Amino acid sequence: MSSSTSFIVVVGFDGSRDSQAALEWAAEEARQRSGELRLITAWTKQPMSWYPAVMETAVGGIAVADSPEEDASTIQAKALKSLEEKGIPATGQVIHSHSAAAAILDAAAEADLVVVGSRGHGGFTGLHVGSVTTHVVNHAPAPVLVVRPKAS
Repeated sequence: MSSSTSFIVVVGFDGSRDSQAALEWAAEEARQRSGELRLITAWTKQPMSWYPAVMETAVGGIAVADSPEEDASTIQAKALKSLEEKGIPATGQVIHSHSAAAAILDAAAEADLVVVGSRGHGGFTGLHVGSVTTHVVNHAPAPVLVVRPKAS
């Protein structure tokens, strides 16, 4: 829990549909409480990989893939810009971590509330709650809200 007077909402954000729903909920909660919104986006470099990766496309062209850090930074920058356009102040951290859950939990040390989506980009389809969400719920030092996206 935070020792400051501002209510701190930490949200895990990876650009997935579920994390977008979590971000919207967290932004509204921070706005209603005149609180502080902090976006956490984690990235990891896969073993034995190097970037930029150059790949040949199916039609014989060449494509250059951004690094995971650049992808994470771009995803977060777009989210922060969208929040700014809506008049919602927010800060963000792009964190190199072996575990997205660990990055969120580190940021949660100062939080009054942690908001996560029910699933992110990884893992196994069909699970109701992803492994990152499960880990955060079970280990967070602050209350955790899990947001599921609205049914389409």
